[in-house]
Amino acid sequence: MRVHLRQAARARKPLPGPARPLKPSIMSTQGLILTISCPDRRGIVAAVSAFLAQRDCNILDAQQYDDAETGMFFMRVVFAPDSYGADDLRESFAEVGETFAMTWSLRDPKVRKKVMILASKSDHCLADLIYRWRIGELPMDIAGVISNHPADTYRHVDLSDLPFHHLPVTKDTKLEQEAQVWTLIRDSGADLVVLARYMQVLSDGLAAKLEGRCINIHHSFLPGFKGAKPYHQAHARGVKVIGASAHFVTGDLDEGPIIEQDVERISHRDTPDDLIRKGRDIERRVLARAVRWTLEDRVLLNGRKTVVFTD
Repeated sequence: MRVHLRQAARARKPLPGPARPLKPSIMSTQGLILTISCPDRRGIVAAVSAFLAQRDCNILDAQQYDDAETGMFFMRVVFAPDSYGADDLRESFAEVGETFAMTWSLRDPKVRKKVMILASKSDHCLADLIYRWRIGELPMDIAGVISNHPADTYRHVDLSDLPFHHLPVTKDTKLEQEAQVWTLIRDSGADLVVLARYMQVLSDGLAAKLEGRCINIHHSFLPGFKGAKPYHQAHARGVKVIGASAHFVTGDLDEGPIIEQDVERISHRDTPDDLIRKGRDIERRVLARAVRWTLEDRVLLNGRKTVVFTD
C-alpha cells in the first residue's frame, strides 16, 4: 500500500533532544537520486523530465554532461517524489532506460551504503574517515576495517563498535589472504571498498571483482610518480608541488579512473619527511571528498575517466 509522503511527514513524531544541524549536502534532503549514463542522442532530458513530471515528482537538483569525445551522456537528478515509492519508480523507469540504452540507478539516500575500509600501518586516512563518519559528514555504514597489521597499530584511532579483522599477509600467503578479504567484503554486503593507504597491491582477480566500487588513495599526483615512495621520487626530481590522487582500482597499478586530486606547494628546503608530513593532509582531504561524492552518487564512470558532479 502506498503512503503519501506528506501525510507520513505530518504523522512522524519529533526526535527527542535538541535538533542537530543538517549538513550542507543534497544527501540531507528527502529526495531520491537518479543517475544515468548512455549514448548521447536527442530527447533524453525531455524523456526523464516528462517521466518525473507525470508522476508529480519535484526536481530539486539536476546536472548533466555531454562528452563530445566519447559520444556519451551523463546525468544526475535529485527529486522529491509525491505519491510514488522508489520501488514503483524503478519498475516504471525501466522502459525509459531500455529505450535509451541507459546504465542507470535510482536510489534512496536514506538507505546508506555499506563501506569496508582496508588499511596498513599508516593510520591518518583511516582515522579521518572514521572521524568524519562519527560526526555525520560521511553518510555511510562502516561494514568493518581490514588490516594486515594488528589492532594495536591504531591506538590513536577510535575503532570502538567497528568490526576489525587482522589479516596478516606475506608474499607466500597473498592469495590466501586475499581470499579472506574477499569473503569479508562479500559476506558484509559492502557496496564500496576504500583502500585507506592499504599498502598491498590487489591481484587482478580481486581488482576485477571490485571494479567500479573500490577507491584507492595514491600519495602522488597521478599519472606521475607511480608505485613505491612517490615522495622520494618527487624530491629527487625537485618538484615544486606535491599532490594526492583518489582513483578507482583496476588491474593496472595506479592506472584506474581518477576521482579527485589536490596539490600543495613545496620548496627546495623541504626534505622527503617534510613532503610526507604535508602529503598526509592532502591525502586525507582528497580521499574524504572522493568517498563522499561516491556515497552521494556523484561519480559516474566514463571509460578510463570519471564524470564527477560536484556539489
